[in-house]
Amino acid sequence: MPHGKPAGIPCVQLLPDYRCALFGRPERPAVCVTLRPMESMCAATREEAMAFLTVLEIATAPLSAIRL
Repeated sequence: MPHGKPAGIPCVQLLPDYRCALFGRPERPAVCVTLRPMESMCAATREEAMAFLTVLEIATAPLSAIRL
């Protein structure tokens, strides 16, 4: 995704089993390479993890991207 991934949209490199198609490859984006997942990000269920990631996306979104 050359201009970044919009919040709420799955990455185009996400495989059906939720693995990254670019993992370990040189073209993997730097933000993905440097991300260090924590237990709190993964949570106990996929639904909890997605809720946590939604909060992160909102918290880090540029003000122009926030719709009230």
